[in-house]
Amino acid sequence: MKSTDRILHTIKREGSVSAKALAEQLSMTTMGVRQHLQSLEHDGLVDFEDIRAKVGRPSRHWSLTARGHRRFADSHNDLSVVLIDSVQDVFGEQGVAKVIAQREAATFAQYQDALKDCDNLEAKLQTLTYLRESEGYMAELHRDGVDYILIEHHCPICHAAKSCPALCRSEIQLFRHLLGEAYRVEREEHIVSGQRRCTYRIGEKT
Repeated sequence: MKSTDRILHTIKREGSVSAKALAEQLSMTTMGVRQHLQSLEHDGLVDFEDIRAKVGRPSRHWSLTARGHRRFADSHNDLSVVLIDSVQDVFGEQGVAKVIAQREAATFAQYQDALKDCDNLEAKLQTLTYLRESEGYMAELHRDGVDYILIEHHCPICHAAKSCPALCRSEIQLFRHLLGEAYRVEREEHIVSGQRRCTYRIGEKT
């Protein structure tokens, strides 16, 4: 992967990040990172904000522009939107609902098989995170007190989900079905709603 692509991927995951932090994470020189960032800024892929510190000079933090985020768009997005629109035109809303239900059932079967040997919530979520990462969601898992936070920095079906919100409802239903009645799954951030990532808080029901 080229240095500029590594920088873009890291900013996509981290959100807003300084050149120094990028250099440390990517084992590059700060000057080298700054040169790449200037090139990416010229191409309209990144932008910066100078954040005031309590002491010293402001810290320049870089983030992706809308154009930068589109670099991560799935190549099948346009086709997915066309197919959904075509199904709706020919078969109506019920036809779209059946297609989404079939997709959810197929994905559930795949995930359930992958999780069959997991004997606790953490193991299940680690496996689920791996599956989502392999599907292009740029997923990671964190612990927050007694809960877990599943973060997805990218949504390969974003364009299709904007055209058909039922896809997003299907995603969270899938997680709830997969983990079972003993656990709650709450979406706290949502890419389709304009936030930079999707996050899910998962834990035992009280």
